[in-house]
Amino acid sequence: MKVSRERMAENRCRILDAASRLFRAKGFEAVSVAEVMKATGLTHGGFYGHFGSKDDLVVQTIDHALAQDVAEGNDLGTYLDIYLSPWHRDNAAEGCPTAGLVADTRHQSAAVRQAMTEGIRSQINRIDEALPGASAVDRRREAIGTFASMVGAVILARAIDDPALSDEVLEQTRAWINARITEPVDTQ
Repeated sequence: MKVSRERMAENRCRILDAASRLFRAKGFEAVSVAEVMKATGLTHGGFYGHFGSKDDLVVQTIDHALAQDVAEGNDLGTYLDIYLSPWHRDNAAEGCPTAGLVADTRHQSAAVRQAMTEGIRSQINRIDEALPGASAVDRRREAIGTFASMVGAVILARAIDDPALSDEVLEQTRAWINARITEPVDTQ
């Protein structure tokens, strides 16, 4: 029985969504193609109608997940509140793909690293466009520093086994970024 183009596209999206959740929760190496397909309710054999290899799946999953993350479109204050929250820390499978996968990415293929690079570039550009500032150079510096602080804070908060310190890392990073955004620091 032939599957329609619409059904193929829908199945592909289901595979990417499931892979995204599983990869963020467990890491690239801990997730098998069979596990991804089982999570979608599709057969393992159907995988190769959508992807050439697990590496291809990883690349396309990163593209898919990071495009969705950038497209959410919250204003910067709301984005910071969501990103630097206990919910985000505690729900890696539903959270930012960068915070969940960036450390594993360095062990992946050049294509996977390129996909992550493009996603990070998009996030930095999104923040850059939302920041106040007199010059493009200052906004770009603030955007890179802001995103690096956000991702780093979530990674640290997830690793800390002291709930109070973990919460403090998130809260203080958010406060530090908010102070920089409302009163940009002169770096000259």
